[in-house]
Amino acid sequence: MNAPNPALPDSSRDKLRKRLYAVAAIVALLGLADGIYLTVEHLTGRTAECIASSGCQDVLSSKYAAMGPVPLAALGAFAYFTAFSAALLAAFGSRKSGTFLALVVGMMFATTLWLLYLQAYVLHAFCDYCLFSAGVTTVLAALVITNALLRERRTPSN
Repeated sequence: MNAPNPALPDSSRDKLRKRLYAVAAIVALLGLADGIYLTVEHLTGRTAECIASSGCQDVLSSKYAAMGPVPLAALGAFAYFTAFSAALLAAFGSRKSGTFLALVVGMMFATTLWLLYLQAYVLHAFCDYCLFSAGVTTVLAALVITNALLRERRTPSN
């Protein structure tokens, strides 16, 4: 029997949640751009040039960079597009889309942790674009968690 946070009225909480979903949609577009860029680079056989690290080629040409013929970046682009779509629908009031967004971002975050492990402990190399994607996913996860904490807690009706 948790009551809503009295410090934030329901209408203010709803507006804040919608704004957070809108921010999540914009953040997801950044990840989508990263995923599309890496997919194009992979499919054309070009090498993405790293700015801050020297391990892009090692990471992007490893056996972990694709699942069969599908570049992992393409799957990431699809996940970011899905997150963008769900966040946008949630910003316009769809509760189911907010729940779906949380599920998608949870899977993305788990995948991100796995890929960071691979870069650090298996490949011993890091890719700037992969690290950017990890940062974007982490921001999305923080937005989803914040939104969940703001969700109205309903008491069961008798």
